[in-house]
Amino acid sequence: MKRLILLLVFCLFEYANATEISSVVVKVIAKSDKSWDGMKLPAYPKGNPEVTILDITIPPHTKLHWHKHPVINAGILVKGKLTVIKEDGETLKLKEGDTIVELVETWHYGVNESDKPAQIIVFYAGIKNKPVTILK
Repeated sequence: MKRLILLLVFCLFEYANATEISSVVVKVIAKSDKSWDGMKLPAYPKGNPEVTILDITIPPHTKLHWHKHPVINAGILVKGKLTVIKEDGETLKLKEGDTIVELVETWHYGVNESDKPAQIIVFYAGIKNKPVTILK
């Protein structure tokens, strides 16, 4: 009888867990093997991996410095609007909720031309003790 009760309790516990898990929703918001300009992403560099996640707020009417990223990175614009511009003039306009698979080893800058701050969360797949951004 104890085994039957134990089995019943176990089954109820598993059912409760399955019910909770079934309410989890997973949504892919970005998945790509190319950066936003269509270029194939490079292989990951060799070395000790280090993941960096930055929460970057760009004030209204602010232009960032020219820079490039030596590592693969991607982000999501949480608030505001942001324009990313390459050296050749190619442009990407982001609005709140948009994702970006960033350029690697390509000079570019971002500009917030709006009257509100722009906030972007960026994930970098880098190498320990190596920069994720290089200024021009």
